[in-house]
Amino acid sequence: MAVLDWLVNEPGHSLHGERVVLRAPKMADYAEWAEVRRISRDFLQPWEPTWPPDDLTRGAFRRRLSYYQRDLELGLGYAFFVFRRSDEALLGGVNLRDVRRGVSQSGAIGYWVAGPHARRGYTLDGVRQVVSFSFQTLGLHRLEAACCPENAASSGLLRRAGFELEGRSRAYLKINGVWRDHLLFGLVRPDEPAETLRAGR
Repeated sequence: MAVLDWLVNEPGHSLHGERVVLRAPKMADYAEWAEVRRISRDFLQPWEPTWPPDDLTRGAFRRRLSYYQRDLELGLGYAFFVFRRSDEALLGGVNLRDVRRGVSQSGAIGYWVAGPHARRGYTLDGVRQVVSFSFQTLGLHRLEAACCPENAASSGLLRRAGFELEGRSRAYLKINGVWRDHLLFGLVRPDEPAETLRAGR
């Protein structure tokens, strides 16, 4: 059985929020995913890397799944699609990536939402579930996230999810063909307060 198939069917990796359900992407999601991304292109592109010409093709989606599977097998990342509980409509995605073990025990969260479903609380619900999964299931100590300073909706979402603004990094990521500054946010596992660690206790 493929790892992604196992992830989809494993109860511990199907995350349930108040209004959304998260699970790993699978090939059967392609048609809905491609349509959702297509109608949201103008909404998403200002905040994402430049889409390659074949981005919405079946082959590109299959490659995407293979990257997710590789990261999962190596313990480096966990990809989730976000579905509305009421009708199972695909709303967007939340990814935990760049998982680092050893002395770091950290990871980075990224997310996207289809234009018609933005600012309705679905992504916040999904991010909260992945935060819980990261700390409670994976045992991570710290999570990070970043967004463009102009993206007020994204920075507001992160604050509501418990993240704290930690700084600003110049030319941090190449977004839509341009190197963009990003606001950097962090969230430390609640039962391991940063103040205790800074005090050296």
